[in-house]
Amino acid sequence: QVQLVESGGGVVQPGGSLRLSCAASGSIFRINAMGWYCQAPGRQRELVAIVSSGGSTNYADSVRGRFTISRDNAKNTGYLQMNSLKPEDTAVYYCNADLFRLGWSRSQNYWGPGTQVTVSS
Repeated sequence: QVQLVESGGGVVQPGGSLRLSCAASGSIFRINAMGWYCQAPGRQRELVAIVSSGGSTNYADSVRGRFTISRDNAKNTGYLQMNSLKPEDTAVYYCNADLFRLGWSRSQNYWGPGTQVTVSS
């Protein structure tokens, strides 16, 4: 079974940095797009950043210039470098991947369980 597991969350002061990782494992043939989403209490889950298999990226306006999404295809791992963190960045961050399982001709969408990011003074 395919699994995504996030790591790297924690508590930081405003202006600090964190690097989140998303490790995909299982019977994976190829990962297409990878993305990061966040969800704060009482709010709907929303897109933070995505990166395509070709390396093109898109960011939410609120994080553009502060966050950087990347991926290591050889390791089936995605990253989100978060700099200049603000209290409003506080949320659970979820990894998402659109990928092809071994032996499948269509992609499937997977979510990790999330990792907590808290930005507080």
